[in-house]
Amino acid sequence: MIFTLSRSVVAIALLLAVGSVSAHDPVFSPGPHVLYKGGVEVHVGTDRQKAGRAQQGDLALELTYGLTGDWAAGIGLPYQQVDSGSARRDGVGDALVFSKYRFWREDGLGVQESAAVLVNVMLDTGDDSTRPALGSGTTDTLLGLTYGYESLKWYRWSSIRYRHNGENSDGLRRGGKWLVDFALGYRPTMPVYLNPDTVWILELNGERGLRARRNGSDVANSGGTEWFVSPGIFWTLRNVAIKAGVQLPVASELNGNQAKSDYRTRLEFEWHL
Repeated sequence: MIFTLSRSVVAIALLLAVGSVSAHDPVFSPGPHVLYKGGVEVHVGTDRQKAGRAQQGDLALELTYGLTGDWAAGIGLPYQQVDSGSARRDGVGDALVFSKYRFWREDGLGVQESAAVLVNVMLDTGDDSTRPALGSGTTDTLLGLTYGYESLKWYRWSSIRYRHNGENSDGLRRGGKWLVDFALGYRPTMPVYLNPDTVWILELNGERGLRARRNGSDVANSGGTEWFVSPGIFWTLRNVAIKAGVQLPVASELNGNQAKSDYRTRLEFEWHL
């Protein structure tokens, strides 16, 4: 019994140690983890996506601050490169202000479960005066709810989000979008404090876009549904983390004449201060 109790205490200590170094969240969807109070996270990420002839690459810098042990907020600024197939532009895109609040957490023997709400506000700071545009021309808001289960070996995450888009000066309102995510993580070897740690991740990401509207009328070539299977990896060493993954489309039902997604990739670097 003493041996079993000792193993449980060690398991909890290892879990808390690993979790305090870097939050383990999926690559393409949000998790419930937040920074510790007074903590600072420097985040650099690059995304790339291709749909038909159109391609886009983003390089984003984000800074996050832990307001409390359960509440974090931050800002982000992307540099974009957009290629419509016939024209190409690059420059600063729409700035981002975001916040996450963890409203529930429960710890067990080697297990932690938690849930959080989040809000992202995409500001109208990019240049949308030419085509392809670098900005949306609107201020948009994303609200979300996320849940996570974390043990020494397995992870489970799920989330649901909704993005509400504003109306631009031409009377165009891009359709809102629902995003649903399920993810599973697996750690092949037991974590050792201050040693490198690897978690393999597999996600299922779904997107349901509503039709856009221009001056009160539906836009035919807009909206629809896409599903992606997304393998990825989360690697940490002390207060540094690297996440990488690729989204591969497995189902697509888009309205009208729209190019289906070919792939999306993501690479992120995080540094906790």
